[in-house]
This record gives sequence, structure tokens and C-alpha cells, in this order.
Amino acid sequence: MTLNKIARPLTVAALFATLALTACSAPEAGSTASSAAASSSPASATPSASKSSGPYGDFATAAEACTKISEQATGATLLPLSAAQGKTAELEQFKAELSKTAESVPDSLKADFAKLNQVAVAGVTDQTVFSSGKLQAAMAPVTSWLATNCK
Repeated sequence: MTLNKIARPLTVAALFATLALTACSAPEAGSTASSAAASSSPASATPSASKSSGPYGDFATAAEACTKISEQATGATLLPLSAAQGKTAELEQFKAELSKTAESVPDSLKADFAKLNQVAVAGVTDQTVFSSGKLQAAMAPVTSWLATNCK
């Protein structure tokens, strides 16, 4: 009975995951890494010290931003599976990575990704987040950003 309650939201999550991954499967179009590298190469050395978000947020290239944002958004849709399987260590690690990514995304996506983060984490304890469409609504602007910026 509980499996049926989880199966439907997980099917929807899998569809969103597929959409997010296909939206970001191509490398950056018409852009070179040299312009991003010239602005700030030690981005990993100072994760939160410099909050000057470039065109790709705290990521060096569009390809890096697209890949990480897509992976994290997809993973957000799979949080209930980790919770249902009792994988608390993995769940906590993913929640931390999701929060870190929310801080690193480009400014144009910060509010939307923060909302996705909030909704996805809430869904760990409240399964209605997934069945009510709240997660899909929070995922839509992120998926749209990926489709627009990750061609």
C-alpha cells in the first residue's frame, strides 16, 4: 500500500529527471571556457568567500553549471526514494549538496532553485509535496532555465 503511494510520485520524478538531463546533455553552445577562466579560476578555493556570481554563477563554465544544476535538480526529485529506503546518510549528504548548489547557481536562477530545494526537502517528510504537484511546480522554472541556457 505504501509502495503505491510512492510509485506514482517516483514515476513523475523520473520523467522530470529525464527532462532535466536531456535539457543539459549538449555542451555549451558558442561559448569558450577562456572568458570564464579569465575572470576567476580559483572558484573552488573560495566557495563562499566571493559572492560575485558570474554568468554561470559560481561555476567556471556553462557546461559545468548545466551539468551540476541538472544533476542536483534530478536528484531533488528522487529524495523520497532515498527517504523511503531509509538511506539517511545518503539523504543528508544530498540535502547538503542541494543547498550548496542553490547558493552556487547563477543569479537568474537563485530564487527558483532555492524554492526547488525547499520543496524537495519538505517532501522528505511530507509525501503530499510530490502527489500534489508542488514539486513539479517548483521544478518547472529550473527545467525552463536548463532548456534555455544548456543547449
